[in-house]
Amino acid sequence: MALTEVEGPPGAPWHRPLAGALDKLVVESELLADNPLGDPARRPLYVYRSPGVASDAGSRVPVVYVLQGYGGQVDTWLARKPFDPTFAERLEELFGSGRCPEAIVVFVDAWTSLGGSQFLNSISTGRYADYICDEIVQFIDSRYPTLAAREHRGVCGHSSGGYGATVLSMLRPDVFGGFASHAGDALFESCYQRDFPKVARLLRDHFEGSFEVMLRELKDREHFDFSRFGLPLSIYAYSCAYSPDPERPGEALVPFEPETGRVVPEVWEQWLMKDPVRMAAGHADALRAMRRIYLDAGLHDEYFLDLGAQALSSELDLLGVEHSLELFDGGHGGIAYRYPLAIRELVIGLAA
Repeated sequence: MALTEVEGPPGAPWHRPLAGALDKLVVESELLADNPLGDPARRPLYVYRSPGVASDAGSRVPVVYVLQGYGGQVDTWLARKPFDPTFAERLEELFGSGRCPEAIVVFVDAWTSLGGSQFLNSISTGRYADYICDEIVQFIDSRYPTLAAREHRGVCGHSSGGYGATVLSMLRPDVFGGFASHAGDALFESCYQRDFPKVARLLRDHFEGSFEVMLRELKDREHFDFSRFGLPLSIYAYSCAYSPDPERPGEALVPFEPETGRVVPEVWEQWLMKDPVRMAAGHADALRAMRRIYLDAGLHDEYFLDLGAQALSSELDLLGVEHSLELFDGGHGGIAYRYPLAIRELVIGLAA
């Protein structure tokens, strides 16, 4: 019995041909040039066109922008996990089922060397909100058959991506007319503050009690040990987004004492000002202008982001903002099957 080479792709599950189309582009950003962290201004940008759009049907369609969670890069959306389809394959199933109008889905990369930008403008990471709202959106509208108006443009994401979708919609309602958040960061005292003493211990036990030592060792590592670096690095990245040091661009004011984990009130207040639950009242008109708001979270979310989703939902109720909240049996991870549900909800709302 002999092994022979054959022509063509291997077939499922390794390769499933798309009825739609996935364009893998590379773009150069003027706004990210010379950013404080020295991260690349050249970025990948993926664009999925549903089957009707890919076949050049001629009509213009809504567009949904997808934001990654902390630590993610755009290519992770296409990673295959055991016994699960990729996100592109899930989109194929969604649009191929006829349950969702035709649309364009754009995968944005806002990674930084600290793991993420929280999709905000910051003097310590770069102008990532402007990069998305003023560069990427204009680029997509100029290249693809989009309905180029905020009423037909949505944004969604998981975890930090859900945070970005929520706050960008509040800050830039001229750009986005709907958003979906899967366990987006919210109610900061529940999802973040409990980690401050944990980080203080990790700094003490591994990094001489210093974020500076942690960052220096991070550059010299042979591999990324998440048990040592993961939590301190993420908290420092969030600090660069929420409380950048005005005297040292590229660095952060941390909202607790590294020695003890005790909160520094004036810095913590800067974080709370960027909490979606607390932001909502000041952006009530923008939220009321959304054509669709979809929130969900797992009932056993390890970061208590189910409570954050509930708190945000309660604020939206008080403000008279129409939205939906779904809590399901699950945790923070392993919920990729939920993403097409949100895209469908957005596209239906934005297509009208």
